[in-house]
Amino acid sequence: MTDHKAGHRERLKARFRKGGVDALADYELLELLLMTAIPRRDVKPLAKDLIKHFGSYAEVISAPPERLLEISGVGENVITVLKLTEASAQKLAQGLILDKPVLSNWQALINYCSAQMAYKKKEQFRVLFLDRQNRLISDEKMQEGTIDHTPVYPREIIKRALELGSTAIIIVHNHPSGDPTPSREDIEMTRKIMEAGNQLGVLLHDHLIISKSGHNSFKTMDLI
Repeated sequence: MTDHKAGHRERLKARFRKGGVDALADYELLELLLMTAIPRRDVKPLAKDLIKHFGSYAEVISAPPERLLEISGVGENVITVLKLTEASAQKLAQGLILDKPVLSNWQALINYCSAQMAYKKKEQFRVLFLDRQNRLISDEKMQEGTIDHTPVYPREIIKRALELGSTAIIIVHNHPSGDPTPSREDIEMTRKIMEAGNQLGVLLHDHLIISKSGHNSFKTMDLI
């Protein structure tokens, strides 16, 4: 590696150590990751190409491996580093809410759901199962569908809650379109889950819709 490129890497690392994430542009933060995967090559062009192609740092990190491989210069080492970064973000967010009362730490819950689902390309339907103290005891992906539809079975959700000894749930799904506005189908499905839960003593606290542009809460919107 030429001296000026090695110097650039060290300057970038020094800026990050001193100023953290706010001291770097998104492509520069991505550069730091790519340096660990490609230790002896200038990775700035690749970082810029990835940001340009996918749209943002978050979308690069969460892109499916097969999509990443479409970019010249991306190999297995790069994919491993990016997917490890994504998994680390999800694990960190999970650790801040697991076995804790989630209703009193709402922003951490939103951060966790966003890390898990905001940039998925297909709809996912997850259920957060809570105990009597509203602590998270399990987060389970119940269904995965297409880009705009996920089949949901209320009886299966309540059955699983009873198996886990859960007395309350929060249901969460994502909108890959980026618009977190609930559809008529979302509202109807929520009503059916709430009715099924009420019959068997499982309270539906909320239904969250997550997207890359934000989120919506049925409770906040007075839909529950």
